[in-house]
Amino acid sequence: MGRDLERILIGEEELQAKIKELAGKIDADYAGKDLLIVGVLKGAVMVMADLARALRIPVEMDWMAVSSYGAGTRSSGVVRVLKDLDTDIAGRHVLVVEDIIDSGLTLSWLVHNLKSRNPASVEICTALRKPDAIKVPIDVKYVGFDIPNEFVIGYGLDYAERYRNLPFIGTLAPHVYQKDAAKDGDRSE
Repeated sequence: MGRDLERILIGEEELQAKIKELAGKIDADYAGKDLLIVGVLKGAVMVMADLARALRIPVEMDWMAVSSYGAGTRSSGVVRVLKDLDTDIAGRHVLVVEDIIDSGLTLSWLVHNLKSRNPASVEICTALRKPDAIKVPIDVKYVGFDIPNEFVIGYGLDYAERYRNLPFIGTLAPHVYQKDAAKDGDRSE
């Protein structure tokens, strides 16, 4: 990555230990229940895969793709459904698995959408949460790490579709997105 990475915020071993800890809590809370874990694409792929492997209870998996970012570093606040669930969730216990909660706007919309489908319950599990960036109150049952309001990459999180494959959470050096913002500004003038 060279100069694109400013610093590592959460290392690979720390991430994996936290995922196992969250899985243990989920196993206990959903023992004997019909659990469907719903990953939010694309960012939650790494979290979802590691969490599913760490769970000891039977689970089914499904995916949704919603977007409010585009290629930028801030949420636009406008939610688009790119892929809906393949599974009927009526009467099911649903656990939404997220990579990060930033403003909470997209996730708040998603939870409202899922609750309208009559599930037995809807809860949230996220690897990361930015408490200082949250704009709407959102109840999150399982939180891996609270982090500062910085743009982070790795472990599924991207910038312009790059860096998702990093096994840790890092901060992106400002020159990367400032350069792109300058290019975008040049095109719009």
